[in-house]
Amino acid sequence: MRILALTVMAATALTNSIYAASDMEAVTKRLAAASETLNEMLQADDKGVPRELLESAQCVVVIPNSKKAGFIVGAKYGKGFAVCRKPGGRGWTGPAAVRMEGGSFGLQIGASETDYILIVKNASGMRKLLEDKFTIGAGAEATAGPVGRDLSAQTDAQLRAEILSYSRSRGAFAGVTLTGSTLRPDNEDNAALYGRPVTNKEILTGTVEPPPAAAAFMSTLSKYSMRKTG
Repeated sequence: MRILALTVMAATALTNSIYAASDMEAVTKRLAAASETLNEMLQADDKGVPRELLESAQCVVVIPNSKKAGFIVGAKYGKGFAVCRKPGGRGWTGPAAVRMEGGSFGLQIGASETDYILIVKNASGMRKLLEDKFTIGAGAEATAGPVGRDLSAQTDAQLRAEILSYSRSRGAFAGVTLTGSTLRPDNEDNAALYGRPVTNKEILTGTVEPPPAAAAFMSTLSKYSMRKTG
């Protein structure tokens, strides 16, 4: 019986380590995709996300390769990461894993993949990200963000918005409205990334240091927000 028990324990430990390695690989790939999305959408100059907005942002959410499918009733689902300014406004916290879910109605057929970036502009928007579930449009609207380098040409409504949102689908960049979509923590991805259970609140308030696997993503953030990093 003892040999059997030890065998079962060893098999369980091996299975858990395999799952942990698999989870970490998936999270690492998603971080790389998020870094690529951020880099490409900020490099697009006259067709992309204005870099000035990232430099002054309180938080940023990147959802790469979000899946969208539907026949009359549509649905979207994506996983990505949120980061916020460290206390004092200099530098970024580590990435907190998030899930985005949402539905829509209307004439729509087919499936697609879309990358999303949300620019959270103030502390009020940051507090929404710390909630267990945050529904865009319920207390905080996500306005389609301005595209290009000339912010002076944008409307006051866009520049006053709490959250600005962008999408990239089939190579085209655009501001997008995500009202009704929800953001919530992805605790399993956080555990895989940080090696232990950790909450989005701990990560986004700067009490947890960024893990080594996030180095490339953090480097991309710093590259486009030099005035605020430290």
